[in-house]
Amino acid sequence: MSHIPVVERIMSQHDRVALRNRALLDERGVHAINVMAAPGAGKTCFILATAERVRDRLRLAVIEGDLASSVDADKVRAAGLPAVQINTGGNCHLDAIQVGQALAQLPLEEIDLLLIENVGNLVCPATFALGEHTRLAISSIPEGDDKPFKYPFIFANVDVLILNKMDLLPYIPFDVDAFCRTVRGLNPDIAFFPVSCVTGEGLEAWVEWLLQRVQRL
Repeated sequence: MSHIPVVERIMSQHDRVALRNRALLDERGVHAINVMAAPGAGKTCFILATAERVRDRLRLAVIEGDLASSVDADKVRAAGLPAVQINTGGNCHLDAIQVGQALAQLPLEEIDLLLIENVGNLVCPATFALGEHTRLAISSIPEGDDKPFKYPFIFANVDVLILNKMDLLPYIPFDVDAFCRTVRGLNPDIAFFPVSCVTGEGLEAWVEWLLQRVQRL
């Protein structure tokens, strides 16, 4: 029966580290976004598309979380952005301790916006605070419009939702209106942006919202 207090102590430690991360980011004037999605939803493509559209207005850096490899971090660095790779070695999410260690490797005084690409997963990442200011989830047309029914917690606990790969809508059955109604039933205040990183659809509206949020917080 002692496993419950142990879990509570671990979670409490992570929460304290998340608060320290947040304080450090606030001190340096860095707005951090926790980017969460299933594998293949287009997290890295979305990050790169966002960076391309705000690089003349915000200084960006990226933390990349994966089970293994540095494939995504290499793509980000090739685009000219500072990036730190975190390999979890099997864990299904990033935690505040790992992010705190990554923050120590970044020139925070030269950054306005930090995008943290969490491990591809619709369950665990939403449970762990990292010290972020904004929580963002990405869903995509190929995943189907039933994801909010199957994974309600993440949709109910993010600030903004990106519906990615809208360019595939003519080829894949997906009821956007029903999807949006379900999401807003879980999270009435969520900001919702249908986008395509291929065609650019919806990205300007997302960037305008992002700029306003970074300035406001």
